[in-house]
Amino acid sequence: MTDEEIIKLWKKGLGKEQLAKQYKRQYDQEIKIIRAEVRNRHSGKFITNYEALKKIEEVICKYLKENKF
Repeated sequence: MTDEEIIKLWKKGLGKEQLAKQYKRQYDQEIKIIRAEVRNRHSGKFITNYEALKKIEEVICKYLKENKF
């Protein structure tokens, strides 16, 4: 999920917690796909809810600072 997608969903009214759940789900699915190959079975790391929330909050704060909202 890109920063622009996060901002669009946030502007539509989704809360930070809901965005964090979606971000975590998508990120973990990508890691599962990478780990499906035998060569990469130990690659990547799943993220926690707190790490996903941190990422979402950073993106939103960065957006608000840039636009001086």
